Parts: sequence; structure tokens; C-alpha cells
Amino acid sequence: MLTRRHTLTLAAAGLAASLATPAFAQDWKAKYPELVFGIIPAENASGVVERYTPFVNYLSKELGTKVTLRIANDYAAIIEGQRAGNIHIGMYGPASFARALMTGAKIDAFAIETNLDGTKGYYSVFYVKKDSPYQKVEDLKGKNLGLVDPNSTSGNNVPRFALDGMKIEPETFFGKVVYTGSHENAIIALQQGTVDIAANWWNDEQESNLLRMARKNMVKAEDFRIIYKSEQIVNSPMAYLTELPTELKAKIRDAVLNLAAKDKAAFDKIYEGKQGPLVAVDNKAYDPIIELNKFVDALRKKKSS
Repeated sequence: MLTRRHTLTLAAAGLAASLATPAFAQDWKAKYPELVFGIIPAENASGVVERYTPFVNYLSKELGTKVTLRIANDYAAIIEGQRAGNIHIGMYGPASFARALMTGAKIDAFAIETNLDGTKGYYSVFYVKKDSPYQKVEDLKGKNLGLVDPNSTSGNNVPRFALDGMKIEPETFFGKVVYTGSHENAIIALQQGTVDIAANWWNDEQESNLLRMARKNMVKAEDFRIIYKSEQIVNSPMAYLTELPTELKAKIRDAVLNLAAKDKAAFDKIYEGKQGPLVAVDNKAYDPIIELNKFVDALRKKKSS
């Protein structure tokens, strides 16, 4: 039987709990008056700013705290920024995320991009100019290869894995191997003749980096053709620092996973109606990419020994 004393004790406990929740929320807001959202440089900086500013504004509103967009100079800068705790939320490519885990970053993937058909993968392709004589990679011996970044999945690691399967050692087979810094730059290098073959990302016939560039009138998609397409690669993740407060991580996760429904304009600004909503994921999904990174590391070590 509940006595008056029990009732008063329960009431006091309930009051304490109700007061603790907003106090806890205030604690993380005091510790994190500003959150930094960082992203790898898949395209030129102005394109990233235009694409992601509405999302950052949406996230600020949903979290009730300032969120700042930071565009990394290269893929490694996102990794180092999260390892140092200076980038609270990062948008990665699969290989750069796997590399972050491999180098000790305390981060957790929580959202993954999807395609319109619900699948969660994309491809690495090799482009050549449409009017070039090349029909397969083996035709380009002595020519220049354009890769993207050492930590790019579709712009370096998968291409190197594919070339190894063809018994091609890039640095000796090609006249020159050029890291262009971004997927857009790789296409521009191919267009300008700096390279004769370029690696890039490709989702399907409806979406690719090349089509995005064409929509921005940077190139004509029909001026290029694919001579190699990889097996499907797991899509890109978004990750936050493991050490962030549980409540804050839950709010970030909820905001991101509901972006397409809550702010369709911001979602469409990023994906232009060419991809499906972000869905939940965890680090385990990227175990195969860690193995891919290790394979490429071994190739690099073998080459330098």
C-alpha cells in the first residue's frame, strides 16, 4: 500500500527527472554551442556550398544549435578533422570513412545514401573521350591516367583493385598517373587532354558525377564514354563523433534520416531528385571497404619495396 510518504517520495523523484532532462539538454548545448559538418571535396567548393547550405540550415534548426559547413581541402582533411574532434559530423566516401576507422578515429556511421530503387551502392568507372580510339583499358598503355584522391573509393582504390585484376601496374603501364583532387577535376583533365582515361563515380544511367557536371553546363555528357565499370560499391556514409552526447547523436540521426520528409527542398538541393532518402547504417557495413583499403595498401607497399 502506498503511504503519504511513498507518494511524496515518488513525486519528488518525478520532479527531479523532469528537471534533469532539460538540464541535460542544456549541458550538451553549453559544451557544443557550434557543430561542424565537414564534407570531402567531390566537386568544386562553390558547388558544395550551394548543394549543402540548405541542409546545414535545416540541421541547425532541428538541433537548436549553430552548424557550420566545412569543405575539406582533400579527403585526408576530413579524416584528420574527425580524429582530432574538430569535425563533429562528416560526409565521407566509403574508402575515406574506412580509412578514418583504420587510423583510430572514434566515429560511428549512422546514415547511408540510397538509390531511387532502394539499393545502397554505386560504381567506379573509367571514362575516355567519345571520339578516342580506346575500347578497353589495355589499349591505353603509355597514356595518362587520371585518378581522384588517394582516399577516394571509386577514384582510386577500386580502380587500382580493378587494374591489378587486369595485371596492370598503373605507375609502369601508364605514361603518367595524375591525382586530380576531385571527381569534377578528373573529368575536366580528361576533357582538356591532360589525361586520356579518368576514374569517376557512377550510380546508374540516371545519375553520375558526369551528369551532375552536365546539368551545371560544365561539360557535355555525350562527349565521354565508359570503357570499364566495377562491381557495386557500398554507398557513402555520414558519421558523427562517438563521444558526442547520446541525446545529441539521437537528434542528429533523427534529423538526417528524416531530411527527405521534413525538408524536401534541402534534400533535393543535394541530390536533385536522383537519389533516395538517407537510411540507417553502422560501421560494420564498411568492413569490406577496410579490406579493400588493406589490399591497396599492400599494393603500394609492394611497389615501394
